[in-house]
Amino acid sequence: MKSTIQLSLETKNLINSFGMKEDTYETIIKRICSLAIKEQLRGFLMSSENCVPIEDAIKEAEEKWPE
Repeated sequence: MKSTIQLSLETKNLINSFGMKEDTYETIIKRICSLAIKEQLRGFLMSSENCVPIEDAIKEAEEKWPE
């Protein structure tokens, strides 16, 4: 099923800047979405939120499992 969306000329031009001459809007938008998903994943994987410094992890492990 096809649909129509309304875009400002500015947004249309931005979308066009991601494409090549033979690309359809669908191809361009799918490419942009793929890049956005990869960037979100990269942000998630590279986040230091809820991370423990390696020194602290080693100290905790040594206390938990002494030699």
